[in-house]
Amino acid sequence: MTEVFEKYLRSSVAISDEDIETILALGTIKKLRKSQSILHDGEVWRKMCFILSGCCRLYRYDKNGDEHTVRFGVENWWMTDQESFNNETPSLYNVEALTASSVIVWQKSDWLKLLETIPAFKQFYDALTARAYETSLQRIYLLISSSPEERYLEFQKIYPKVFNKVPLHMVASYLGISRKTLSRVRNEFARPHNSSSE
Repeated sequence: MTEVFEKYLRSSVAISDEDIETILALGTIKKLRKSQSILHDGEVWRKMCFILSGCCRLYRYDKNGDEHTVRFGVENWWMTDQESFNNETPSLYNVEALTASSVIVWQKSDWLKLLETIPAFKQFYDALTARAYETSLQRIYLLISSSPEERYLEFQKIYPKVFNKVPLHMVASYLGISRKTLSRVRNEFARPHNSSSE
């Protein structure tokens, strides 16, 4: 199963077999049941988590107790609360498996050790962090500037298989729209297009 991670890493950075063995040796494979949580709000997140298979989500509650899905994670994606990880502060988020999933987890102390001792891995992590920042900005802009239809299309592009794995209310929450609006948008795109000119 670790070959999923190895292939992913090799596609991102030039790295030796020996370094990959070292990285994998410090990670632990965990199998998660559907609905199993690996982070609860109030806990300090001291790990890095790579998804080998399945689907997870990062979410939090607002002051009224309503859930807001911040991101989904599927195969070859990372799932982390970077703020809690960096600052050693209690997390505001929760992470749960939405399907039976397999992940590799590295404890923070081991992760930092790998970054210190393997230059190629540090290069990879710096690039990963930069991409995550850019993606966050793009997501914020999409939420404040686009229509529900545009958000839906972008979601389909980023997460093509998620609709079959998660409840619609979680997708609606991620898109920042109501479930009713999501149903309307989905129905509009499901209708056959009229071929006659308007």
